[in-house]
Amino acid sequence: MLNIDNITKGFGDQILLDTAGFRINPGERVGLVGRNGHGKTTLLNMISGSDHPDEGSISYPSGYRIGFLSQKISFTEISVIDEAMLGLLEHEKDHSWKAEKILAGLGFSQNDLRKDPNEFSGGFQVRLNLAKVLISEPDLLILDEPTNYLDITSIRWISRFLVSWPREVLLVTHDRGFMDDVVTHITGIHRHKIKKIKGNTSKYYLQVAQDEEVYEKTRQNEEKRKKEVELFISRFRAKARLANMVQSRVKTLEKSQTKEKLQKLKNLEFEFNYHPFAGKQILMIENLSFGWKSDKALINNFSLNVCPDDRIAIIGKNGKGKTTLLKLINGNVPLVSGNIKINPGVHLGYFEQTNVQSLNDDFTVEEELISSSIDFDRQTARNICGAMMFEQESALKKISVLSGGEKSRVMLGKLLMSSLNLLLLDEPTNHLDIESCDSFISALDNFEGAVVIVTHNEMFLHSLANRLVVFKNGIVSIFEGTYQEFLDKEGWDDEEIAVEKKIKVDSLSKKEIRQKKSEIITQKSRETRSVKQKIEVLEKKIEKNEALTKIINDELIEASNKNDGQKIQSLAKKLARLENLNEILFDDLETQMDAFEKIENVYNIQLEVIER
Repeated sequence: MLNIDNITKGFGDQILLDTAGFRINPGERVGLVGRNGHGKTTLLNMISGSDHPDEGSISYPSGYRIGFLSQKISFTEISVIDEAMLGLLEHEKDHSWKAEKILAGLGFSQNDLRKDPNEFSGGFQVRLNLAKVLISEPDLLILDEPTNYLDITSIRWISRFLVSWPREVLLVTHDRGFMDDVVTHITGIHRHKIKKIKGNTSKYYLQVAQDEEVYEKTRQNEEKRKKEVELFISRFRAKARLANMVQSRVKTLEKSQTKEKLQKLKNLEFEFNYHPFAGKQILMIENLSFGWKSDKALINNFSLNVCPDDRIAIIGKNGKGKTTLLKLINGNVPLVSGNIKINPGVHLGYFEQTNVQSLNDDFTVEEELISSSIDFDRQTARNICGAMMFEQESALKKISVLSGGEKSRVMLGKLLMSSLNLLLLDEPTNHLDIESCDSFISALDNFEGAVVIVTHNEMFLHSLANRLVVFKNGIVSIFEGTYQEFLDKEGWDDEEIAVEKKIKVDSLSKKEIRQKKSEIITQKSRETRSVKQKIEVLEKKIEKNEALTKIINDELIEASNKNDGQKIQSLAKKLARLENLNEILFDDLETQMDAFEKIENVYNIQLEVIER
């Protein structure tokens, strides 16, 4: 259990959190949301101990272990499996099977396990960091954007893994669908405060909107009432006969606190400029083949026609050629075999997720946008700066001081500086917050041109795609239909499960298998014992309460027959207290039952691996 009590945190004149707090209870999986720059990462750093609040406290029980997914890459071992095993607990240091299982779920093959971690791409290095955290089985698992650089099958695997996680999770992600699949509660940083609700992101944002509506109506009513009181005082101050009433209202006015009008929070709101296009085909790909090595083709004899109203999503596992296909279309990579014909009337915009290095560190945000197009003036650039949430002085920030998310917004801003009819987008949302992702979907939906997008965000796929380019099982194919139709008709092979099944324990003797099963069953019993005890205590309390409730109900019937109003009132209060207590007990029982089932699921999966 983690308790955050009345913390305040700021940097210079900027206040991020003001006497804010919340609690993570046993077994809860909490999604942390809030706009970029409003304090999510700072809060995670304070919880993990790498930063501290200016005021207030963060507390948890003695021996409570926190695991934090670091984006910092630093490896000390010579193989992936040895590096991953650094995360194992002291009494599990030889349980390599456990590390292998998690690495397989994250997309590492058996051959990868003996390779040097430094040989892998940045995305796989982040996965290795993630594996070490998952393997360590902390009491609180903190994950900051764990889906960045993961493909769909890996995201689906980690979603299932987290749902079966028996302890606590605190999750930050821009992928709203992933968050809703995983969490039990949402905690949001909003106007320097922290609000926690049970449910998903839709329920949270609806609650926030309702709270703000109530606040504003209350403020308006109080303002109206205040003006009425001031008018009364002004009109009757000189009337001696009404002096007491006037004085009473003066005191009321002095005690009243004025609610400040809520400032409108800036969202990422924009639209892409459309350049009219009269043709029937945007581009034609004919018999395209490509591979970085002559003996290993990523793309083989692939053809595709893109029409003006297409929303094409390129999907598949990482490293299979999705980004390469976009680079071939954009001309960043020379063709080896086949043709790509782009209609002369096409005005193309390309967003590349790793291309923030192309920004000029010496330019301001405004200068970077102006330099990207000769068609627009400084005022247009300023307007787009505002749309990208670089308002006023922020537009004069140097590129060199921007965060990764801010640089991504500059890259999007550059696309807005041109009139386009074809967008090529490679993972454009990795550094956006949930609110910005919603705005981005809306902007793409309203764009009149064609969109070709690489994304692993399944909410985007469901919302946008009307055609798919699928990289699967070494083949590139076209699926004519929506993402839901693809899932219904073809779906993803359980490739991650297939890899898991390869990790067998054939090398172990029957005695060793029995020993490992015994260890798992013992650990399962140890972890479920306390939960079982809590369930038993809660059940006894509920039984006792229900017995008392029956007695009071009988007494109420008797008092009603006697028309004993005083006794009826007293008994009704007792009954209300018991019913409220019972509701709390049932909520606690449900939480403990869920925790018990999660623990059972985790160890049952481990037993299945051993028994294969």
